[in-house]
Amino acid sequence: MTPWVRRFLGANLIVFFVQTTMPAFADAFVFVPRLALFRPWTIVTYMFLHAGISHILFNMVGLFFFGSRVEERLGSKRFVQLYFISGISGALLSVAFAPNAAIIGASAAVFGVMLAFAMFWPRDQILIWGIIPVQARWLVIITTAMAMYSGLGGSRGGVADFAHLGGYLGAWLFLRLIDPAKRVARFKASTIGKPSANVLTKWKQVDVTRVHEVNRDEVNRMLDKINLSGLASLTPQERLFLSNFVPPDDRAPIS
Repeated sequence: MTPWVRRFLGANLIVFFVQTTMPAFADAFVFVPRLALFRPWTIVTYMFLHAGISHILFNMVGLFFFGSRVEERLGSKRFVQLYFISGISGALLSVAFAPNAAIIGASAAVFGVMLAFAMFWPRDQILIWGIIPVQARWLVIITTAMAMYSGLGGSRGGVADFAHLGGYLGAWLFLRLIDPAKRVARFKASTIGKPSANVLTKWKQVDVTRVHEVNRDEVNRMLDKINLSGLASLTPQERLFLSNFVPPDDRAPIS
């Protein structure tokens, strides 16, 4: 488990314990959109409150399964930014579409993390309820459609649909802002026209045992691909990803 996934899990569990022992504690930290100007702190604090065991369990399971890999990919600083931007954008969208709803839960932030996962690994299989396989990209599409249908139909069942949609929207805008595609383009520009010997020249020195478990399978896949077809078979995105695990002095130049 990565550092900030562990911290967010711990913070949510601690706050939930306080909620259960001091129920009135949560009242000052619930986000009510129409009261946002009078209680601005709630735009953040609502993310750490939950309505019950199933509510917090759903969110923390999502954070646990999606968060570590996303944090490894983005880095801890960007991951924290993604988490809070997604949660805050979930609150802001609720201001526009559900001004009277009292909102609590980490769902918007976790949905933002899930969107990032789907953008980086769209074809990875996710097991719904541990049984039904669905690709990450389709999970986002399906949950978006469900939230829009429910939200526009009146957000039945006490689900903060617009917070979920806001989490997706905020995460998407943030990821476009930091624009990983531009970094890939810079990588391609730095390597085009150079012999492949200058790119990841000592890839055999990658120590897979030191790679975090969330990335280990992907690194092994790329190393197998090189063994089978050579360095030229890697896509620019794969080269950029693998360069993170080559000993520092041997990394490909990235401007």
